[in-house]
Amino acid sequence: MAYIEILDGDVYKYYADGEWKKSTSGKSVSIINPTTRKPQYKVQACSQEEVNKVMDSAKSAQKSWAKTPLWKRAELLHKAAAILKEHKAAIAECLVKEIAKPAKDAVTEVVRSGDLVSYCAEEGVRILGEGKFLVSDSFPGNERTKYCLTSKIPLGVILAIPPFNYPVNLAVSKIAPALIAGNSIVLKPPTQGAVAALHMVHCFHLAGFPKGLISCVTGKGSEIGDFLTMHPGVNCISFTGGDTGIAISKKAGMIPLQMELGGKDACIVLEDADLDLVAANIIKGGFSYSGQRCTAVKVVLVIESVADALVEKVNAKVAKLSVGAPEDDSDITPVVSESSANFIEGLVNDAKQKGATFCQEYKREGNLIWPLLLDNVRPDMRIAWEEPFGPVLPVIRINSVEEGIHHCNASNFGLQGCVFTKDINKAMLISDAMESGTIQINSAPARGPDHFPFQGIKDSGIGSQGITNSINMMTKIKTTVINLPSPSYTMG
Repeated sequence: MAYIEILDGDVYKYYADGEWKKSTSGKSVSIINPTTRKPQYKVQACSQEEVNKVMDSAKSAQKSWAKTPLWKRAELLHKAAAILKEHKAAIAECLVKEIAKPAKDAVTEVVRSGDLVSYCAEEGVRILGEGKFLVSDSFPGNERTKYCLTSKIPLGVILAIPPFNYPVNLAVSKIAPALIAGNSIVLKPPTQGAVAALHMVHCFHLAGFPKGLISCVTGKGSEIGDFLTMHPGVNCISFTGGDTGIAISKKAGMIPLQMELGGKDACIVLEDADLDLVAANIIKGGFSYSGQRCTAVKVVLVIESVADALVEKVNAKVAKLSVGAPEDDSDITPVVSESSANFIEGLVNDAKQKGATFCQEYKREGNLIWPLLLDNVRPDMRIAWEEPFGPVLPVIRINSVEEGIHHCNASNFGLQGCVFTKDINKAMLISDAMESGTIQINSAPARGPDHFPFQGIKDSGIGSQGITNSINMMTKIKTTVINLPSPSYTMG
């Protein structure tokens, strides 16, 4: 078994200085399987002192990595991508057990991650292989006496914090751009998903990256969370997650931040929409991976005249969703934790007390919540605004497009949204009016393909992701100006 070196008894080691290590704290953190609700894995509880050592190693490794030829950096990334795909079964198994991701989707996540790393290597060679040349006499009052050369250089040490729902894909989407750009990386994986992330890091280890360039520290957020994000050795933070990101942005120093936080992605349905297409996309957008996606459809805003017909079509499809264990490739699997399930239940109870129409009976067993469509939801219900991160979807009936846009824009979130109509002119106008980072026309919100820009506004984030944007964001401009003597003679 290739992974034997990353285990110490039943506790997974952390990764630093090109080695798998036990924490001197002597403590570990348990990872609870969402399906069995029993401990599945254990990871090291790293100390602040170990974080300090990791930061020192990352800083010194980055200096020589920045001098490594671009083609060589790309070569190593291609190697890591191939190894990642080779180990897809083992990593996918962790995703099934740690975050209850359906087996098929788990394999897809790993393969997609390998593709992302390769694409990033290619894109980086193109973007970073080019600079700019400017001359001074294009600005009024200047002679042609200054030549300006600009290039992109690395930021230094990048702290990457991915979320539980895509602990591999949303880790490599930070790691690959950082590395191709000449940075070093310190990865703090989510507790749920940490073992899958450690396996992924092992693939980079096997590819032969220099020691200290990539580190992966595990542990309790309460112990090392703030210590990492406020560490003076960090030159950039790339974070995907929820409210924690807002707290990080308030505490972080004067460094670039790339934050993708929550969403309340609205789906606006006009009277001329293809309702079969809408229903299929609501199912895919609202219920895949049990709604635990930042780009899931979180609220349906449908014109009253077609609401009955749409709700009927969606309900027919909800009835066909399979509910059960991720190992069985069920459509709906347990949500990630008991606290998450309790939060979702709180939103459901609030909607019930305030008179929402339950299209299905609310049913929960442990962390497993059956898919639920709530019709006739009103703005005074919490679920109209809050993000459930579960398989519960509210439908709000609207009398005009303006009402739908108003609801969408009144949200403190602004990640993605979608609009369904056959009128492309209306679709474009509505897209322009919706205050969200991305608007999908006639399709559910989605992150990807991974080279597309991906960003949120308001409480949904800072900066933009997507391969090209991430590479640019993890570099800074370096300028060299050549000063020539004043032209005292003319040529020719």
